[in-house]
Amino acid sequence: MNAPDELPSVERAFMLNAMEIDILPGVRGDLEEPLSSGPSAELTPVVLSLVDRGWVEVCRVIPWTAPDGSTGFQPGAPIARGDLPVLLADDDNWEYPDSGEWIGCLTLTLTEEGRQIPW
Repeated sequence: MNAPDELPSVERAFMLNAMEIDILPGVRGDLEEPLSSGPSAELTPVVLSLVDRGWVEVCRVIPWTAPDGSTGFQPGAPIARGDLPVLLADDDNWEYPDSGEWIGCLTLTLTEEGRQIPW
């Protein structure tokens, strides 16, 4: 397993995004140019590679209610690998929602194997 400093910077950015459980557009802030402002089609293979290695999962953000009744959000169930190419090809999934509402947005999460990579 590679240490984070051995990973290409674009992969490190996605792993950081997954560790933070940020929505997918948040990764652009950790990418170097020209990728940070480039087309999502150039980023899709990176996500799929990390999924295929078993390091990250792609989920949708779902509502969450804390024991005290306050509400928030959390990652839902992982999306099937076969569905990812179409979802990741949709440029809207790479943009922050105009509404500011994250429910339904794509997010990356680290898998058990991904969490074992020393940060």
